[in-house]
Amino acid sequence: MDYQKIVLGYDESEAAKLALERAATTAKAFGSKLVVTSVAPVVHSVGRSAGPIDSTDPPAAHVEELGHAKSYLEGQGLQAELIPALGDPAETIAEVAKEHDADLIVVGTHEPSVIGRLFGQSVTEAVVHKVHCDVLIVHPGHH
Repeated sequence: MDYQKIVLGYDESEAAKLALERAATTAKAFGSKLVVTSVAPVVHSVGRSAGPIDSTDPPAAHVEELGHAKSYLEGQGLQAELIPALGDPAETIAEVAKEHDADLIVVGTHEPSVIGRLFGQSVTEAVVHKVHCDVLIVHPGHH
């Protein structure tokens, strides 16, 4: 399988950092184009006090995360397209993969972070149901 284009769903979790390393290694091996997306989840507002954005996980934090991913990739001699997004992480990762005609999606498992259990099912499971390309799920080892 020749992976021309890889989409990485990234956050600052340990699993996502491992996924970033794996995506970089794979991109180098295949000369792939890398697209990195970090999705700020939207929460349903409860009453007037809560906004549509999760204040504990704001879009600005995701832009910053993408900066970290970019620095790492540049250190590996790789260029990547960065896409900060807002919405349901699984749907967004699937959409980005579709738009970019990706051959591979790389995700870390996000437990126990906020994203991981969104709507009671893991982002990883949801992505697998929505996409028609290979999905590489990176599990952090138990220390």
